[in-house]
Amino acid sequence: MLYSQMQPLSMKELDYIADSISNEEMLTKLCAAAAAVSQNFEIEQAMLEHIRAHEHHLHLLTDALRQHQMAAPASTLN
Repeated sequence: MLYSQMQPLSMKELDYIADSISNEEMLTKLCAAAAAVSQNFEIEQAMLEHIRAHEHHLHLLTDALRQHQMAAPASTLN
């Protein structure tokens, strides 16, 4: 989507994205903890795969915010 076609994000959308980022970070940490204590190779590998997926989600969310930030109209304070 071109920047000029993007609509500003609402506060509700921004709050949802912030919550999603927090959730992805928490899930990444939990998966890392599970992988660290696991004595089962398959479980450890599954947790590492989940970590990669959560990191990918974080990347997508932050990229979307950056795109909207660049497209956002400059605010003027009076």
